[in-house]
Amino acid sequence: MTRTIAVSGSASGIGRAVAGLLRDQGDEVIGVDLKDAEVTADLATPEGRAHAVEAVLGLCGGTLDGAVLCAGLSGPTPLTVRVNFFGVVAMLDGLRPALAAAARPRAAVAGSISGTQQADPDVIAACLDGDETAALAAAERTVARHAGHRLYPSSKSALAQWLRRSAVTPGWAGAGIPLNAVAPGVVLTPMTTPLFEDPAMRRVMDEAVPMPLNGHAEPEVVAEVLRWLVSPANSHVTGQVLYVDGGAEATLRGPGVF
Repeated sequence: MTRTIAVSGSASGIGRAVAGLLRDQGDEVIGVDLKDAEVTADLATPEGRAHAVEAVLGLCGGTLDGAVLCAGLSGPTPLTVRVNFFGVVAMLDGLRPALAAAARPRAAVAGSISGTQQADPDVIAACLDGDETAALAAAERTVARHAGHRLYPSSKSALAQWLRRSAVTPGWAGAGIPLNAVAPGVVLTPMTTPLFEDPAMRRVMDEAVPMPLNGHAEPEVVAEVLRWLVSPANSHVTGQVLYVDGGAEATLRGPGVF
């Protein structure tokens, strides 16, 4: 049976890979991105998020079998918090009623192993409070302290915590909607290309994210896991962050964290 699945970030990277896998298996994909997608929208703004939700709902007729949210940024600016946390949460909240209307709905998001690394607690707390104004103010302070590199980990940590808190609530688990995340290590995407072109940055990246199993991953590696998470086969996995990272998380945090 053909399923209808919304995929944000569908024009590149992991989002493009998962959209391709879903289409190949016969699903209808409603892509959401800044360009080259069924729905063009800027998830950095409340207006863009509202437009994206409205457009997806219109295209799916109010019933959505799955949502895979991969749109994200990695820059050391508050824009990263806008897209990576508030953009994802707004999409999930807005699409949840359409997911609940489906027979076997599923949802998954792209997190990151960076969510386990040093982050800004004020940014995370504001995100989890749902206060975008406060989160952006905290992000600006982080940049002013020359610690903008912590904003990406902060956005991904907040997203993982929000997901684990929300996944078991009546609106998600109670409505029969598994909600999970993948946390990739280093993935070979346009977002990481500049890092690979700089030998010094590549050394830093490899030290920060050691991947003893098969090294850096192609987007399709992560996309395959996302495809399973939103498949009908997944009936009982929810609230989980699956590290698709070649063993980086286990290496960095050790066996005592599981």
